[in-house]
Formats: sequence, structure tokens, C-alpha cells
Amino acid sequence: MKQRNLMGLVALLIGMSLNHLGDRLLGVKIELFSGLATFSFAWILDVFFVPFLVGLVVAWIFGMGARWLCYFPPLIVRCLSYAEILYVSGTPHGSILNPMGWWGFFVILAMESAGIGGIVGEVMIKNVYGRSNKIVGDKKQTVSAKES
Repeated sequence: MKQRNLMGLVALLIGMSLNHLGDRLLGVKIELFSGLATFSFAWILDVFFVPFLVGLVVAWIFGMGARWLCYFPPLIVRCLSYAEILYVSGTPHGSILNPMGWWGFFVILAMESAGIGGIVGEVMIKNVYGRSNKIVGDKKQTVSAKES
């Protein structure tokens, strides 16, 4: 397996585990609906902040190209969680499983938050365009990674 593919797989698995850990720590399942009390501060953190952190971590591990890879961990975790509730554990008393349309909307929100995290992560590690600042003599020049 190529080094780049292996780093992508590692970044994907770490992103998925971080997303799952965030879900468990917050105690929120966005797949379930139990009235307006569902949309709490913890729910907002789980939909927006946890995937943002996942995108940052994926970008830190994978580097350039993570802005595309970071969409997948929230998608995979959300699909597995929905399937677990649907086929294995069932819905708890007082809750219903979100309809597929609402669930898809929430998954898209989480994926977009991860995408923003991936872009911010790439900008933070300065790998967006493959350029870095180099000091040549007494001048600071921007050279591409291919030239250095």
C-alpha cells in the first residue's frame, strides 16, 4: 500500500474514532428525535463543533487534500449510528428515529462543518497550495514545493 493511501486510511480511522468519541462524551444521538428538547447545546456541539475538530485532525494527519477526505468520517459515523439504532438497539422510550430527510439534512450539516475544519486545518498547516516561505540571502521569497 502506498504511503499516501495509508496516511489517508489512518486519518479516516482517527477522524471516525474522534467523531464517535465526541458523540459518546456528549451523550447525543442526532438520529433520534424526542421533541424540541432534542436541539440542546450539546446537540449543537455534536453537529457543528465535533465535526469541525474532526476536519482539523484529518487535515493535520493527511496534509494537502484533506479538505476532500474530511467529509467522510462524519458521514460514515452517522450512517453506522443510524443503522445501529435501526437494526440493533432500537429506539429508546419517548424517542423516534428521525425520518431519512431530516437525518440527511443533519448529516450534511455535520459534513460541511468537517469540510470547514479541513480547509482551516490545511490553511493552518500551510499546505493549501504547496508553497512555503524561504529566506534566500536577505530576502524572503515564496517558492513552490516543487522548486525546493
